[in-house]
Amino acid sequence: QVQLVESGGGLVQAGGSLRLSCSASGLTFSSYVMGWFRRVPGKEREFVAAISRRGSSMRYANSVQGRFTISRDNAKNTMYLQMNSLTPEDTAVYSCAVDRFGGFVLSNRHERSDEYDSWGQGTQVTVSS
Repeated sequence: QVQLVESGGGLVQAGGSLRLSCSASGLTFSSYVMGWFRRVPGKEREFVAAISRRGSSMRYANSVQGRFTISRDNAKNTMYLQMNSLTPEDTAVYSCAVDRFGGFVLSNRHERSDEYDSWGQGTQVTVSS
């Protein structure tokens, strides 16, 4: 079955940077749009970024546009999220996810969590002020 494992979270001061990784197995990685979401306790899961199958197209939430960069290495079955200029409002558990269907083009539907059906366990990111 599909397994996703996130890493790279931690505690950082405001203005700092972190790089998250999502290692995938059990699927043909290059066939799927991938996404990053985050969740704060008591709030709904929030879209962060998504990337096309080949990594040539990306979508970002307005709140992270210009600060975060999503990328992927299909040879390594790994997706990344480079997070710069972090603020306390970025504090959350970050999870990666796989599109429900392989072979689809990246679109605005990939900003919805219900378009994904496999999730990692998440990695905590805490930004101190």
